[in-house]
Amino acid sequence: MVPIVLKFIRNKYKQQDKSQVKTPIHNNNHDKPQTEATQGIFGKLANKLRGTRTQFTDKLFELFSGRKVFDTNRFEEFEDLLLSSDVGVETTEQIITTLSKNIKRQNINDPQVILSILRQQLLDILTPCEKPLTISSNTEPFVILIVGVNGAGKTTTIGKLAKTLQVNGKKILLAAGDTFRAAAVEQLKILGKRNKTHVIAQQTGADSASVIYDALQAAKARKFDMLIADTAGRLHTQDNLMKELKKIVLVLKKIDPNAPHEILLVLDASIGQNTLIQAEKFHQAVGINGLVLTKLDGTAKGGIIFAIAKKLKLPIRYIGIGEGIDDFRPFQAKLFIDVLFKKHPNK
Repeated sequence: MVPIVLKFIRNKYKQQDKSQVKTPIHNNNHDKPQTEATQGIFGKLANKLRGTRTQFTDKLFELFSGRKVFDTNRFEEFEDLLLSSDVGVETTEQIITTLSKNIKRQNINDPQVILSILRQQLLDILTPCEKPLTISSNTEPFVILIVGVNGAGKTTTIGKLAKTLQVNGKKILLAAGDTFRAAAVEQLKILGKRNKTHVIAQQTGADSASVIYDALQAAKARKFDMLIADTAGRLHTQDNLMKELKKIVLVLKKIDPNAPHEILLVLDASIGQNTLIQAEKFHQAVGINGLVLTKLDGTAKGGIIFAIAKKLKLPIRYIGIGEGIDDFRPFQAKLFIDVLFKKHPNK
């Protein structure tokens, strides 16, 4: 077995690494027999992830196909493929080390068997992060704080999440807490009108914490099931942004000591390793409960999801694979891997 040396590539990529009763709101049924609806989901997800499938899966199949015995010297090519797909240095090293040990221990040289082991290994990385958003039946209103940098898709995510929750029978109130961008306030009002959802908003430049505080008071008084609050994604400095978010959390706790009940961080999957830096900063500041990965349809480097799962170990609540309401869906690890490896559940 040729040892895997990551020192050179580590230096090359180093800079990229510096960026009560509860009821699930959807059924986690990926291990159950697949329905026609699920088959449709497979096809749609496969189409939306074609960039990553082309960049990662097709090249992976090229490495492992066309030969009866796998040449372990090709691990360096496999390493390059993982890194170029934004899997990240640390996660790449762990994947290769574990795979090498399995091959050596089981004395395997059949490329298809090795590929199957790799597939299971990648599934094992993602499965712990498949934890659906749950809404407490004894908490009204249930408060969700949406955080993330500008451009990640926070406001759009709020509109889609609100619509998803409405379908599940929830009465939703929205808070336009990103008062630093007039466009964000107006966008949320438009989404609220489209979804027939009430929106609490003030003028541009108003104190964000005050807007969200007033919204929670209104939600309690008017018996809303849930409050979903938008927040700013950029202030003059990163420190100011984190201070503002901490302030919002504190003022919410004046009304409900347990609020917010969920802090969702929206991450743009297309920016690669910088998502890890963002997530660490937000998590340190306010404590993140779950992630929403957006724009997976617009990147060929969807491998970042493995780096996020491995390093952050935070629940991936939803993924965004397009602009439509149907392009926002709960994360399912097995379905995601099946799509990447082009393995239809019924085939």
